Amino acid sequence: MSTTFDHDTLTVTGDFGTVIVAASPVAGATTLYDNAGTLVALDVTPTGSYTRTINLLPASTTEATYLTRYLAGLIQTSKRKVAVPADLKRVPSNYVKPTAAVWTAMTPLMTLLGIDLTAPAKPAGGKPRHSWRKAIATVPFTTTYEGTQATVYWVSRSAMVIKAGAQLKAEAPLNADGTLGFSARFAQQLRSEHAAAIDANWRLTTDVKLKSVNEVGLFLYFGGTNSWLHLFDPAGHTLHELTVVA
Repeated sequence: MSTTFDHDTLTVTGDFGTVIVAASPVAGATTLYDNAGTLVALDVTPTGSYTRTINLLPASTTEATYLTRYLAGLIQTSKRKVAVPADLKRVPSNYVKPTAAVWTAMTPLMTLLGIDLTAPAKPAGGKPRHSWRKAIATVPFTTTYEGTQATVYWVSRSAMVIKAGAQLKAEAPLNADGTLGFSARFAQQLRSEHAAAIDANWRLTTDVKLKSVNEVGLFLYFGGTNSWLHLFDPAGHTLHELTVVA
C-alpha cells in the first residue's frame, strides 16, 4: 500500500484500488460526502454542507458503479440518513462477491477515516455523537496519554489546534509481523505534512491545526484508543463528557 499527499489531497493505493480524500469529488469514482465526521451523501451532491469527499476507485475486479450500488444497499439497510442516487439497480450477481471483497479490503481504511457501514445505525447505545459549540473553543484540553504532553483547542466544528510545545510519541507501534498498521501510516502522513513544526526531539515548535479528534490522536500518539476520553479540561472533565449528544 502506498500513501501520498499533495495540495490537501490524500491518495491511498492498495490491493483494493485507490482511495482519494479531497475537497471535491473525483470523476469516475464512488464518492462519499463527509461533513465533519458524518456521512451525508453517496454519489449525489448533498443539499447541505460537506467538509470533504472520500473517493473510491475500486480494483479491476469490480466497477465504481457497482460499488455505489453495493454501498447504497448497506446504507439503506442500516437506515442511515444519507442521500443516495435514486432508482439504483442491483449489483449483477457475478459481481456481488468481488464488490463485497473490495469493500471488505477498504473497510479498515474507511474506519480510520470515520466511515462505518458495518452495522445498523442506532439512536442510542451506538457510536456517540459530539457537538461543538462556541464556548468550547476557548477551553484548553490537555493529554498525557502514552507519554505525550499537549494542550489542544477545539476551535471550530472541523478544526482542532495542538499548541506549540506539545510532546509527541516518538516511535510508532508495529504489527506482530513488524509492519506499520493503517493508523501508524496515517499518523506518519500527518506528521510529514507538518514536519516543519516538529523538532528533533518530537516537540512542536509552532501550533498545528488538524481536522478532528481522531487526527489529533493519530498525530500525538499514533491513535489506538478513543481520544475523546484522553483530552481533559482544567476541571478534569473529558472532551467526551462535555460535548457528547444524548
